[in-house]
Amino acid sequence: MEEMKKEEGLKKETQDWDLKKYVVIATVTFLTFCCCILFFFFIYRYHGFAEYWQKLMGILQPVIMGCIVAYLLNPVMGFLEGHLFRYFKPRVKEERKAKKMARSFGTVGAIVFFLLIIFLLLYMMIPELMKSIQNMMVNLPKELDDFDRWLGDLMEEGSPFVDWLSVLGVDLSSAGSYVEALLQKQILPQINTYLTYVASFTTGVISAFKMLFNFIVGLVIAIYLLIGKETFIGQGKKIVYAALPSRFGNVVIRTMRVTNQMFGGFISGKILDSAIIGVICYVGLMIMQMPYSLLVAVIVGVTNVIPFFGPLIGAVPGFVLIVLAEPVKGLYFLIFVLVLQQVDGNIIGPKILGDSTGLSAFWVVFAILVGGGLFGFMGMLLGVPTFAVIYYLIREIVAYILKKRKLPEATREYIHMHNVDIETGKLSYEEEE
Repeated sequence: MEEMKKEEGLKKETQDWDLKKYVVIATVTFLTFCCCILFFFFIYRYHGFAEYWQKLMGILQPVIMGCIVAYLLNPVMGFLEGHLFRYFKPRVKEERKAKKMARSFGTVGAIVFFLLIIFLLLYMMIPELMKSIQNMMVNLPKELDDFDRWLGDLMEEGSPFVDWLSVLGVDLSSAGSYVEALLQKQILPQINTYLTYVASFTTGVISAFKMLFNFIVGLVIAIYLLIGKETFIGQGKKIVYAALPSRFGNVVIRTMRVTNQMFGGFISGKILDSAIIGVICYVGLMIMQMPYSLLVAVIVGVTNVIPFFGPLIGAVPGFVLIVLAEPVKGLYFLIFVLVLQQVDGNIIGPKILGDSTGLSAFWVVFAILVGGGLFGFMGMLLGVPTFAVIYYLIREIVAYILKKRKLPEATREYIHMHNVDIETGKLSYEEEE
């Protein structure tokens, strides 16, 4: 009787297990089917999703700005908080109260520091930029005519330039006529049209007020984030460990810590690097007496936040502005930018950034091209640290799998290997000839 009961119990457990197995398979199949349907509708209705996404990003713009400002000011706030806490600790009875006061004053000091930098930059740059833009708007038609005449004289028959190119077998007569027609019939009228559009700035003023409102709200959000950052971090970790097993939760937290180190080091270093390059560019252009020195230096400094291609991207509009005013100085400007790029890439950049991403030059170029192609300017700016995090995750996964299979993790071990011995599990190497 007991044996029969045991057999019946085992049979019932087997049936229950089979039932659970089929329920799990059915659930996974259903969820996979639902995901496929959602993916299909996302592709089919991509423009609708894109519109809703843009609308959502517009609504969340103050929150996004606040998160960015808080992330950038966190090191400044931490520095001020540490010094203020050492000041308040012997003067306040309760240590908790001293920490709270240090955090509050440190946050206010970081916000004031941020606003002071913006005010000083705008105070120094806006008058000069407005002056350069006004001069450009007034002088641009004349500069285009002068450039047209200079180009015509350069391409006249009998000139040294044409004689030199004729030796190389290059005929510039058709090219010169095309460039002249392009300047007179297309570029100059379009420039006048664009200048007319620039003059009507009503829409721009409305957008500026909206941006200012979002910026003010973003500052308020940044203050809340800086004051309660430990609480928000703790809530995030609690959600991670509630949603995932502890083993995977540890991996997520470690990955987020590495991500913070890569993004923080890269962004803060790039901002400092770009500021230094902008100042050096402005000083160099002033020494060479280039037109629109401040405007061109601002363009070069802003675009320099893009790794690798930044100085070259900034050189294009600067070259156009300078070559229209004084064609010969345009060549000097290109030489100066190339030298500046070499100084930044080989001296200033490595000193400031170091090896913050751990990527080789090939992967840096790859990340910039892919990020820029998918997300534009922000993709070019954040593509490198984003890909660095992806590269880190792939490296960790590969190392974990190799370790489980008891294979070496170092890349150099696989450069000259031939195959893996199935019996011993060791690498065999190619015999050197």
